[in-house]
Amino acid sequence: MTTDANTADTLHRIDPRLYVMMFLQYAVYGLWLPIAARFLSADRAVGGLGFSDFQIGMIIAVAGAIGAIAAPFIAGQLADRYFAPHRCLAVLLAVGGVIKFVTAYQTTYTAWLWLSIAYAIAYVPTLSLTNSLALAHLSDPKRQFPGVRAMGTIAWITVAWVFPMVWLQTGLEFRWLPPFFTGQELPDAPARMIDSVRVAGVISVAYAVFCWFGLPHTPLKRRPAGKLAFAGAFALFRRRSFAILVCASLMVSVIHCLYFVQMSKFLAAIGLSDAYIMPAMSLGQFAEILALAVLGPILSRLGFRTVITLGAFCYFLKYAFFGTVGLPLEVIVAAQLIHGFSFAFFFAAGFIYVDRIAPPDVRYSAQTVFMLVILGIGPLIAGPLNGLLSEWYTPAGGKLDYSMFWYTAAGVGLAATALVAALFRDETLKKLTKNSNL
Repeated sequence: MTTDANTADTLHRIDPRLYVMMFLQYAVYGLWLPIAARFLSADRAVGGLGFSDFQIGMIIAVAGAIGAIAAPFIAGQLADRYFAPHRCLAVLLAVGGVIKFVTAYQTTYTAWLWLSIAYAIAYVPTLSLTNSLALAHLSDPKRQFPGVRAMGTIAWITVAWVFPMVWLQTGLEFRWLPPFFTGQELPDAPARMIDSVRVAGVISVAYAVFCWFGLPHTPLKRRPAGKLAFAGAFALFRRRSFAILVCASLMVSVIHCLYFVQMSKFLAAIGLSDAYIMPAMSLGQFAEILALAVLGPILSRLGFRTVITLGAFCYFLKYAFFGTVGLPLEVIVAAQLIHGFSFAFFFAAGFIYVDRIAPPDVRYSAQTVFMLVILGIGPLIAGPLNGLLSEWYTPAGGKLDYSMFWYTAAGVGLAATALVAALFRDETLKKLTKNSNL
């Protein structure tokens, strides 16, 4: 009896190296992205780069989208065919870290744009690689993956709070509201913000060393020579559930991107102090940790179809709150909590489903295809759509009508909810039924 208990405990024990991997993965990203627009737009006289809104959009959104589009053809093929996944991850992170470090010393838009595109091509594929690598080493992915993925959210919150407190302020004092410490902003803060890019580059290279020597080995699963891994991943579109999930993910990824493009401006427009915008938005990350913690048991009880439908509905509900005129500011801030549940129930559950439905030898490529939609095609649509909606809903000489803007986003979320609820069917259940009959 004791032996059986020990065996069961070993099977369900999560390798702590997976937690470290996920923490570092999102620490590298969260260190510079939240404040990038600030130091890129700040005047050169105060240490910024003075780039225009169009240039910033190209550097952040379009460069990332290009990286996501390239991911299935680069990282997916390498990880599924030529290199052990942890070695592929290490190489991409090392290359990306060097690029990011060099980028921090550039002052022209052209240099930032091309280096940002090169960095995105190296970094974006690592997002899906870490998901697949973690799933490959979990004995019960449905229950265990959400907890591992939650370390990425913890990392995002950690670096987004610690770096500004340590490097951008002086005379810190404790307070009871997030982020719990506040101080006097240093006069050269925009210039010091660019240091986040340098630190991210150094951490990325150190993380690469950890991946090469520290992560568990994941062997390749080869097919006959000449078979393209990403071609096998795209063949998943023949599966109805995968096609429906991707279509719904495209719709949701567009409005997910609109949240980050407009939210900080929206909160300021409805009267929230600038000092509290980032803490208010971070409520979504706290809720995401909670949602990921309960995702495994909820998936086991309710199944993929119900959970993914709930995730899409959360997007509708969140934007419906934002668009309702007359709600107290406190209600709008509290509605940020829905963001965490919308992401976890829709996208995190989607990652797990893609891993379950994909053949073993193309799982890394299948994840990159899914990421292509979320981080590539979605943002490419969201950028122009943001401009179009802003133009439509801004009267001549007036201000943007955020009510109509958010209601439009809510409509897209409701359409995605209906699509999943009506047409998605969990095809992994067929595999389980077939295996139980063997």
